[in-house]
Amino acid sequence: MAFFNRSTPPHIVTLVLSTGIAALSLNIFLPSLPGMARHFGVDYGVMQLTISAYLAMSALAQFLIGPISDRYGRRPVTLVVVAIFTLASVAALFAPTAQTFLAARFVQAVVATTFVISRAAVRDMFPGPEAASRIGYVTMGMSLVPMIGPVVGGVLDAAFGWQANMIVLAASGVGLFWLVWGDMGETVAGGGLGFRAQLRAYPVLFRSQRFWGYALSAASAAGLFYAYLGGAPLVGEKAFGLSPVEIGYYFALPSVGYLIGNWVSGRFATRLGMDKMVLAGTALATAALALALIAALSDGLGPLFFFTTVAITGIGNGLALPSANAGMMSVRPELAGTASGLGATLSIGCGAALSSLTAHFVGLEVSVLRLVAIMFASSLVSVLMMLWVLHRRRALGI
Repeated sequence: MAFFNRSTPPHIVTLVLSTGIAALSLNIFLPSLPGMARHFGVDYGVMQLTISAYLAMSALAQFLIGPISDRYGRRPVTLVVVAIFTLASVAALFAPTAQTFLAARFVQAVVATTFVISRAAVRDMFPGPEAASRIGYVTMGMSLVPMIGPVVGGVLDAAFGWQANMIVLAASGVGLFWLVWGDMGETVAGGGLGFRAQLRAYPVLFRSQRFWGYALSAASAAGLFYAYLGGAPLVGEKAFGLSPVEIGYYFALPSVGYLIGNWVSGRFATRLGMDKMVLAGTALATAALALALIAALSDGLGPLFFFTTVAITGIGNGLALPSANAGMMSVRPELAGTASGLGATLSIGCGAALSSLTAHFVGLEVSVLRLVAIMFASSLVSVLMMLWVLHRRRALGI
């Protein structure tokens, strides 16, 4: 069968599912967090570490995996990553204590590197603006998974308990390993770039204002969503009085927005250019959060308005992130994996900090205002970083 030709580049569905399972691992059990805290007899803040500490571990993993995939190739690294994730999911399923569960979650975090590898594989196959368009389509498909993940997780929790979510993740890992084994041909040319050659090329990457501008803008844009993940489950339950199933349904709205933004990015990134797409997306997200902040200050922020404005930020991120990611990988194409990994590390490291910070400050009084304020501040930084890049480009005449 042509589908099982390991010498050809991967089909887009393989890249979509590779990144989709990483997203599923992060958010499928979000509606279950309060119940899981009660099950293990710990505070909500302890179970919230399944998000913030997971993000921190995935940031470290992505920092390491990027250069490794540049050296050894996208295919073998992906296979090892998926195998480790599957075993960790089984361990999480049978965890007897919160500490054991957290340890398994730390190991599960390795699956987040599939996002780095998939982006790098796209950049291997296509140049900058076209890569932005293709990444938009890949993440458009990927956004379907987190859109339904919390909904499915809430339903499974209500019917069978939180353990059902771990069964879904373990089964997904098995299916993805089979898919990658059969379809994902190698995209790195010439057997990969040696570590010594990578070290010689790093200074050019690290000194590039374009790279840091794209990377920091992407990190701040993603940070608003991670802040949302850290505080929204508690706000949904305590401030808005929503059930786990209702929280799951509302959590689908940002992913719907992200899907729309990715579709627009896929259609227009090549025509409009990466910089315009990043600026338009970050500005849209910041404007939506400004409205939510005004409503919160006037005590007029209900669940529907709150989650709708977050959905609009999803559209903005869907516009901005594919182009920002393609931009940072275009500085040194032979270091696409390294640039993707470093950019993802910044994004997730920022996200882990914001998620933990948000859970702390929001949890003090279960304040919707504090959650929106943190999200708005993070989004505003993403706009400022892109404006800085545009200013520097004009000053240098490039």
